[in-house]
This record gives sequence, structure tokens and C-alpha cells, in this order.
Amino acid sequence: MNFIISGKNIEVTDALKERIEKKLSKLERYIKLNTDVHVTLSVEKISHIVEVTIPFHGMILRAEERSNDMYSAIDLVVDTLERQIRKFKTKIAKRAKDAESLRYMTFELEEPEKEAGEENGEFRIAKTKRFPIKPMSVEEAILQMNLLGHNFFVFLNQDTDKVNVVYKRNDGAYGLIEPEY
Repeated sequence: MNFIISGKNIEVTDALKERIEKKLSKLERYIKLNTDVHVTLSVEKISHIVEVTIPFHGMILRAEERSNDMYSAIDLVVDTLERQIRKFKTKIAKRAKDAESLRYMTFELEEPEKEAGEENGEFRIAKTKRFPIKPMSVEEAILQMNLLGHNFFVFLNQDTDKVNVVYKRNDGAYGLIEPEY
């Protein structure tokens, strides 16, 4: 694992780097691939925030935790990632005994998210996000959306070869948006 550690409003000391590398190295029992692990440490007033992003089997694992202490935030984020990985592996194992569903093993990092803001009656795009669209089932897309902690996910439906969107509804169920031409 290649650690890329950065800080916002905090100096990343050698002790913090060592703690992060030691704790996140526990995940190597789940992630056998040589992949980048992006860690961002930040401080907002009294909150210490640790955000970790790991490209994993064509998906992206992401966790963010807050605490009054940076070291406890690191511990919390590692626990969250371990839970996500176990959940991911359990769901995949239940659905298919072989790794057929993970046949697309490309790793790309996410770029800044796309946001729209209204300014003087015009819409302004503040950020743009680009990502590879890989064919996957609806179930895989829902799993990826939940791993990212988002409420929607854009994907290429492997059954229809069309771009679809899954989203989490207010009632807790999931929705699927399919294009009609």
C-alpha cells in the first residue's frame, strides 16, 4: 500500500504518519493489491477529521470520521473501513461464489465533486468529477453507492449496456433511473 497523506489546517507530523501507516496496514489482510491510500487530516475548530479513500477492486472505499483527538479519529476510520470491507466481501461471496462480478479491476482516483451554485441568476459549476464507468449489475451499483456513502451512483448497466442511476429513496428503498430514447 502506498500512503499519500496530506493535511488541511494541520501539520502532518512523523508521529501521525507512523500511526496512520501502522493502523491502515491492518487492511492489507483484505487488500492484497499495491494500491494508493489517500489520507487527508484536517482540523475544524475542535473537530479532528480523518478522511481515507482507497480504490479497491474497481470500487472506491471511503470513510470519514471526526473526534476531539486526531489519534482516536484515525482508530475510528480504520474500524469503519474494516466494516465496509467485510460487508463488501460478504455480499460478493453471497451473490457469486466466483469473482466473476469483479472482472473489471481498473483503479482510478476520484476527482473533485461536481456542484452547482446559483450566482446572479446563472448557474456556476464549482467542481467537476470524472470517473470510469464500468459495466456492473444494479446490485453492484447499490453496493458501491453504499460503500461511498452517497445517495446516488451513476453506472453502466451490464444487462442493458445503458447508463443508469441508482439512488436511495427517502423511505429507505432504492430507485433506478433508466434512460428512454
